[in-house]
Amino acid sequence: MSNLSIRTAVKDDAATILFFIRELAIYEKAEHEVLATEATITESIFSDDSHVNALICELDGKAIGIAVYFYNYSTWLAKPGLYLEDLYVSADARGKGAGKLLLQEMAKIALDKGCGRFEWSCLDWNKPSRDFYESIGAISQDEWVGYRMSDETLVNFAAGK
Repeated sequence: MSNLSIRTAVKDDAATILFFIRELAIYEKAEHEVLATEATITESIFSDDSHVNALICELDGKAIGIAVYFYNYSTWLAKPGLYLEDLYVSADARGKGAGKLLLQEMAKIALDKGCGRFEWSCLDWNKPSRDFYESIGAISQDEWVGYRMSDETLVNFAAGK
């Protein structure tokens, strides 16, 4: 019988986290966009002033997936929220309950921290993930349009250009 478990990631997990980030990027056909390195993962997730957290899912002691999350804030609720940045389970380990277990652990963390919401985004074409999220009771926020500013646009806008 296989044993699934979730644990909080530690600094020595930086390479594992990066491995799964790259796997996710390959799945999303965006591997070329990954700029993260083991060093930047270590610095951004495991520094003393980090606001980012990570969980590792293991099957019989072998890492098979991750969740990376941080806290945001709802002015309307006047409460923090938990935002899931990335959830990934290796293709060969899917269907064993790892994704659900990771989400349940984050839901518990959200409740323990007094969060009013647990939110994440999913690419519109990723029907298997969307179907899974809806099967566990998550509701798509279709009325919201996400916006992003990055790279040169962010630099130029900040400089008033």
